Amino acid sequence: MRVDEEREYVEYVRAQLPRLHRVAVLVLGDRDRAEDAVQNALTTLYKRWSKRGEVSNLDAYVHSMVVRACLSDQRRPWTRVFLRGSPPDTEVDAGTSQVDERLAVRQALERLPERQRLVVALRFLCDMSVADVAQVLGRSEGTIKAQTSVALRTLRELFEASAGAELPARRSA
Repeated sequence: MRVDEEREYVEYVRAQLPRLHRVAVLVLGDRDRAEDAVQNALTTLYKRWSKRGEVSNLDAYVHSMVVRACLSDQRRPWTRVFLRGSPPDTEVDAGTSQVDERLAVRQALERLPERQRLVVALRFLCDMSVADVAQVLGRSEGTIKAQTSVALRTLRELFEASAGAELPARRSA
C-alpha cells in the first residue's frame, strides 16, 4: 500500500473506530470480543483499501464487515461468564441514574433475538437509515421495518415489566 493510501486508511479508521466498537459491543455484549471482531474487520478492510473506490457507500460497507465479523464470532464456541451486579461504566460516574438507565437498556437489548438487536443498534444507536441497515444486513427494507417494530414493542414490554423490578434472565436463542 502506498504511503498516502495508508494515511487515508489510518484517518478513516481513527474517525470511525468509536462507532464501530459501539456497534460490535451492542451486537456481542462483550467489549473484548467486540474489539476482536472490529480488529478482524479492519484487517480485512486494510487488505481491500485500494479497492474502496469501487464501493458506493464506504461507511455502510465497513459497518457490514463489522456486523459480519460479529456474527462470525458468535458462531464460534465460547465459554460465557455472566457476572451479577453492575459492570463498571467508565463514561459516567457510577452514582448517577444515567448508569442505571444504560444498564437497563443493555439488559433489554440482550434479551432481543440477534437480528432484532442488530436492527435496533444500527437504526437508533448508530443513527443509520432503514435503507442503510437493509444494505448492511442484506435484507429488504420491509424486513428491517418489521423487525424494528417487533423489537421496539418487545423493548417497551420489557421496560414496562421491569418498572421497579430487575429485568428477567435472558431468553435462550
